[in-house]
Formats: sequence, structure tokens, C-alpha cells
Amino acid sequence: MIRFVFIAIFVLVAALILRVVWRGLKSADLDWNGIAFALGFVVLAFYLRHITGMG
Repeated sequence: MIRFVFIAIFVLVAALILRVVWRGLKSADLDWNGIAFALGFVVLAFYLRHITGMG
């Protein structure tokens, strides 16, 4: 039973943190092209690592 309490507290704290982050991202003026490029670069690196087995 105590495990459920800890899980519930963890989920609540995670939801509050995500809410704060979401509000911060909505109000910030971000360069989404740069963020998409960086994210694509990381995804490509993991994909090539998976395909070639190198890196």
C-alpha cells in the first residue's frame, strides 16, 4: 500500500514539474528550427549507431 502512495506522490510531482516547464516553453521565444535540427541530429546518430553498430 505504501508503494502506491509513493507512486501517487511521484506522479503528482512529475505533473507539476511538466506544467511549469510547459508554461515556460509557451512564454519563451525559442528558435524551433535550431531545436528541431539538434533533435534530428541526435536521432540520426542513434539510428546510424543502430544500423552500423559503430560509435
